[in-house]
Amino acid sequence: MSTVAATKSKTYDMAYIAIFAVLMAVCSWISIPTTVPFTLQTFGVFMAVGVLGGKRGTLSVLVYILLGAVGVPVFAGFSGGIGVIFNSTGGYIVGFLLSALIMWGMEKLWGKKPVVQILSMVVGLVACYALGTIWFMVVYARNTGAVGLGTVLGWCVIPFIIPDLVKIALAFVLSRRVRKYVPIQQ
Repeated sequence: MSTVAATKSKTYDMAYIAIFAVLMAVCSWISIPTTVPFTLQTFGVFMAVGVLGGKRGTLSVLVYILLGAVGVPVFAGFSGGIGVIFNSTGGYIVGFLLSALIMWGMEKLWGKKPVVQILSMVVGLVACYALGTIWFMVVYARNTGAVGLGTVLGWCVIPFIIPDLVKIALAFVLSRRVRKYVPIQQ
């Protein structure tokens, strides 16, 4: 690849990574406030990795989290700052990065076959739930008092299972279609 082509490819990569970081922000602003807000953030994460692939999609998630950490209001409720991440629901935000890393790893091991992509989204979501739930319990206990696992699952996971499975299905279908129009060097 020539120097000009390599530079053009890197420029496209940076632009697509930024676009999907912005998509995640917009998805987080579409929110129904609850203990853990209902948002479309997971949809944005799944779309980023589904369209851009593991490496670029994960970088997009990382950029999104870093933007929020430095105070850009990209999280649910137009919030931002490191305090949001260290709050009780911050583990779910960090879990987005874990989800993307899992999807990337599964892509590396088994390719981009449809069944692998769907399975990687589900496994990534479960990992996000696990990290977020543990984080929630620790921070909540420190700030308010001990809370049971069943209670936290009832607040933070169970109400989200069906909506998140719908987001996975939509992200799977849309990412496969959008990928046809995104000139990414794989």
